[in-house]
Amino acid sequence: MEFLMAGLTLPAFAAALAVTAFAGFVKGAVGFAMPMIMISAFSAFLPPDLALIGLILPTLFTNLTQAFRQGFAAAVATAKAYHRFLIGTVVFIGISAQFADSIPQMMFLLMLGVPITIFAALQLAGRNLALHLDHRARAEWGLGVIGGLYGGISGIWGPPLLVYLLSTGVSKVETIRVQGVVFLIGSIALLSAHLQTGLANPTALAFSAALVIPAFFGQQLGVRIGDRLNQHRFRRWTQGLLVVTGLNLIRQALSL
Repeated sequence: MEFLMAGLTLPAFAAALAVTAFAGFVKGAVGFAMPMIMISAFSAFLPPDLALIGLILPTLFTNLTQAFRQGFAAAVATAKAYHRFLIGTVVFIGISAQFADSIPQMMFLLMLGVPITIFAALQLAGRNLALHLDHRARAEWGLGVIGGLYGGISGIWGPPLLVYLLSTGVSKVETIRVQGVVFLIGSIALLSAHLQTGLANPTALAFSAALVIPAFFGQQLGVRIGDRLNQHRFRRWTQGLLVVTGLNLIRQALSL
């Protein structure tokens, strides 16, 4: 038990379990935000390295179940359709992970939080920010690279993908499946990168493995809620959660 706790006190370990269960619930309902919730909450009581590695295995496991919910063929088709975003994300996760412990936390929190908040708030206000079809390939490459740059450093690469999916207006089912596929491959890339950097050591990975259980049960409960949301409500939930997430990232940056 002590090995799984990674040197944390029992209250801190229990708090990590509770945060993970809640993050899993949100992910089950809308398909994303798990690492954002976890890293935001973990930063209040965990060392930065342990917070980053702690979210990797729960994220990987929940993305696996999300990506293949409609079957293997659907997941493979999604990977092919969004290959530009995937390539950009994976390559730049590997690059940026090498600098995870050297880039000022305040800088990347602000650079992520400000544009997310502005975009989602404009969407909630009814502004049409859809990308033109002739720019979709360029947007996939660009947003994939941005997601990868943030992902290797912070474990968060979902917001750029959500910006793209909200802009192009895909269905709820496809949105959730695309997120699962992209996040799954990104999770594997992030784990591989930090096995190389040494941050993913046995102690941190054991702690991360312990968080898989609450993540799974939280996700299953969230899926039941998410299945009841129609397309409009799902989109509004997604936009609202992005605003809250962006504001929280800005709050964290300004409190450093």
